[in-house]
Amino acid sequence: MDVLQAARVLGLSTISFLVALMLTPAVVKILYKFHFNKQIRNKESAPVFYELHKSKENTPTMGGIIIWVTVLLLAGLLFILGKFFDGFWEYLNFVDRGQTYLPIAAMFIAAILGLIDDLMGVFRIGANGGGLKISQKLAVYTLLALIGGLWFYFRLNWTTLYVPFVGNLEIGWWYVPIFMFIIIASAFSANETDGLDGLAGGVLLFSFAAMTVVAFTIGRYDLAAFTGMTVGALLAFLWFNIYPARFFMGDTGSMALGITLGVITMLTNTALFLPFFAIILVIESLSVIVQMTSKKLFGRKIFISTPIHHHFEALGWPETKVTMRFWIVSAVFSTLGLVIFFLDRYL
Repeated sequence: MDVLQAARVLGLSTISFLVALMLTPAVVKILYKFHFNKQIRNKESAPVFYELHKSKENTPTMGGIIIWVTVLLLAGLLFILGKFFDGFWEYLNFVDRGQTYLPIAAMFIAAILGLIDDLMGVFRIGANGGGLKISQKLAVYTLLALIGGLWFYFRLNWTTLYVPFVGNLEIGWWYVPIFMFIIIASAFSANETDGLDGLAGGVLLFSFAAMTVVAFTIGRYDLAAFTGMTVGALLAFLWFNIYPARFFMGDTGSMALGITLGVITMLTNTALFLPFFAIILVIESLSVIVQMTSKKLFGRKIFISTPIHHHFEALGWPETKVTMRFWIVSAVFSTLGLVIFFLDRYL
């Protein structure tokens, strides 16, 4: 049975990769034709960032559409086929109320909100050249996280947090603020990481791959199929997003993937493993928080530029070196997280 489920997850991941790969040329053509270009922060507000990235100003954004459209399109198609036909199509269908309804809904809602933010940036709607301000994004994340936290607490009766090597810890109503923190942190961190060619896509690839292993191990095969398909779509996205990128992920991709990753973490009760599976996301967001705090309290910067990948760029590291080294760190810590997960589960 496990072998068949493994074949199902791997097969759906491959299908997702191929479908996303075929969809990409059409998406690229649309992005370039209608000039959905990324707006680079101006020289006055971010001089270091501007000098490092001014050559990318005409590169289209919203490439993350490829990821979530592929996953949701296949989810809908397989759901319909699975309902009308038994056997093979029923076997492939992974849309399940208990396992994938919530992450699918989270991905769709976050993707649409991120798409709106991207379009505001493209058409320069909003302050500072267009798009939502950080405070406005945090407000959106908070609202979504609050709704999700209340749903998990009241409708699903989730009140425990799993502590490795200890077991489930009863936390009662504290589950809601902890849920909110995980979702907000995941969304914010994914957004901050999306700053170099291939960086966010590669880092999130390792995060979702680790969650696929976790979901499969605990018997959540439909959820594993969903995360596996996300991995497949991310691979196709990276095919075109590695340096020199044909497009950027945009908020429609980073918000969708960040929030979905947080929801999956809570569904599998592995919140305390997330810092391993998403170590770069943690480092990126912490660098921004430390920088802002230092400037506010002491009037000076800790880093040349944040998020921290820009700091390394400013030190003279080529963009590709920063990206590849961050990928390596992600791979190592995701593997370490899985080692701890298996030791906790089987010892």
